[in-house]
Amino acid sequence: MSTLHPNRRQALQTLGGLAFAATGLSLAACATQKETEVMWSTGTLPPKSKAPSNAADCHHHIYDQRFPVAPNATLKPGDALVADYRALQRRIGTTRNVIVQPSTYGIDNRLLLESLAAFGKNARGVAVVNTSVTDAELKQLHDGGVRGIRFNLAPPGTTTLDMVRPLAQRVAAMGWHVQVNAPAAALRDAKEIWSDLPCPVVFDHLGRVLQPASLDEATFAMIRELVQKDKAWVKLSGFYLDSKFKAPTYADSVRVASTYAAESPERVVWGSDWPHPTEQASKIIPDDALLFDLLAEAVPNEGARKRVLVDNPARLYQFG
Repeated sequence: MSTLHPNRRQALQTLGGLAFAATGLSLAACATQKETEVMWSTGTLPPKSKAPSNAADCHHHIYDQRFPVAPNATLKPGDALVADYRALQRRIGTTRNVIVQPSTYGIDNRLLLESLAAFGKNARGVAVVNTSVTDAELKQLHDGGVRGIRFNLAPPGTTTLDMVRPLAQRVAAMGWHVQVNAPAAALRDAKEIWSDLPCPVVFDHLGRVLQPASLDEATFAMIRELVQKDKAWVKLSGFYLDSKFKAPTYADSVRVASTYAAESPERVVWGSDWPHPTEQASKIIPDDALLFDLLAEAVPNEGARKRVLVDNPARLYQFG
């Protein structure tokens, strides 16, 4: 796991320099190798599959201890900064990114806006707001690059299910979407809400269907129906969250992702879920190159994969 602290980083850099000197390789080659070391990511090798130009990672977070943690936050991961994420981009080859406001900061979107400004035009954001948000605040978020609002109902915290409809009404006119992360049963119980929104709903992490999911499992069937009716999108992300097969195959999650992508290739996007906040406590951090390659397994056709990584994100998040 490459969760490197400054003193360890310095030691590794020194040892690495000696090793490269001994083999006669240039310092430039050493620098290239160092770029593959990424905080909160196992492994150093790049993916076997190549990212197309303008490929987008549509789900990652930024954490910074300079900003206060929300009182009801349950996830409090370590710092994962803009510079750290840029190292991940260099490793996997993506150039566009979507920063998702984590539950850690509640409705305080200051870090999100700061990070979007640092990344520039190739970044978009998904904010967290409640019904007290003003029109001026929504405009500020839009001008900063935000294109959606997230409801993290796993576990419930800053936002609640009864806020979804009124907030969806307000953001629909701006071309935004509603994004939701919740247990499969909670998603299924709220089917009437997701079916009757004035804007698209984006389901995080494969819809959190229980793995291994049968093709007629109730939540899976509901999401597939909404996606096929052009009411919803699915993020092919978080393969490790509900998988019973674990690394390196996550075979059940790959099967679910394959089904979504085969049936509705124009309504799916991919995300890394870096820095993997749910996995940090267990210290079993995923290999991001492996996760990127699993997309190639779920979507083996290169043209279809370009749609998932480039064309679909450009439409959903208004890139370009």
